[in-house]
Amino acid sequence: MKNEIILITGASGCVGQYIANWLIENSSSVLFLWVRDPRKITSINLKSPRIKLLVGDLREPNKFKEEISQVNRVIHTATAWGDPKRAKEVNVDAVKNLLNLLNPLNIKQIIYFSTASVLDRNLNLLPQAFRYGTEYIQTKAQCLQEIESHQLSAKTIAVFPTLVFSGRLDGKSKFPTSYLTEGLREAFKWIWLARWIKLFSRFHFIHAEDIAFICGHLATSKIEPAYLNSKSKIKKLVLGQPHISIDIAIKTILRWKGMRSVPQIPLWPWLIELLALLLPIQMTEWDKFSLKQKNFIHEPVTSPETFGGKSYAKTLNQVLHNSGVTKHQNR
Repeated sequence: MKNEIILITGASGCVGQYIANWLIENSSSVLFLWVRDPRKITSINLKSPRIKLLVGDLREPNKFKEEISQVNRVIHTATAWGDPKRAKEVNVDAVKNLLNLLNPLNIKQIIYFSTASVLDRNLNLLPQAFRYGTEYIQTKAQCLQEIESHQLSAKTIAVFPTLVFSGRLDGKSKFPTSYLTEGLREAFKWIWLARWIKLFSRFHFIHAEDIAFICGHLATSKIEPAYLNSKSKIKKLVLGQPHISIDIAIKTILRWKGMRSVPQIPLWPWLIELLALLLPIQMTEWDKFSLKQKNFIHEPVTSPETFGGKSYAKTLNQVLHNSGVTKHQNR
């Protein structure tokens, strides 16, 4: 039996490298890795006979027209933000062009990466994502809407990662470090101040290792969560661990660093809005909408346990440990 061909876009990114590594270790699939700069791939042996590099820009898919027509599954992680023009070209136009080059007779599955920010609590597309969203949010929402009407929509699973951790701060990981993991450095710098403030927001997070486990199982097994059998053409999975509050997160970091808790001042959303008016703080319409949302939680969320696995980082304590954050030792 011929090995399946899986195309991974954005294969040099944090999530892309974890997924490619998982598939190399846990499947017999041939991997087509679409990257702009293969030198950024630090976790995979590119000399493996099961790997073929497609070096080029996602906006020029015709360069790999023949290879794209051969693939059986696509895991699309590539994305762009910052520049509105490039964001639309990469996050919307390039995705549609890629789908149109796939051979309907060969393609079995498309795993499309979006962001949980475009969904409400019940996994419905937020109208506010179109009205107030950044160029990244707007283009992700637009693409999801357009894929719904594509001929391959029934073969598509849209995954929506929550806050993503990956790599380590001490340089001991072969995987790239995500922006969120890098952000832990700043979090520890300001924890002495944050401990005085009580915040009421709740959120989900997930580690890229756990994202790789989920996507790997979606691509290589017939196990699917029962809630995937929805009426929507595109199946949706929000990737995350059970939600925690910012207040609990602050207390967890304080314990990790051996710092004591102090009496907290409740920071209500109306107070934050007032401070934004009084202080030279620039807030976008999306920032204001997010502030009113307060809680960034979804139901259901998907983790490795959904597929009978065990999460690499199910708790914030495990995230801190796996990120190489030095823990205070009580004497």
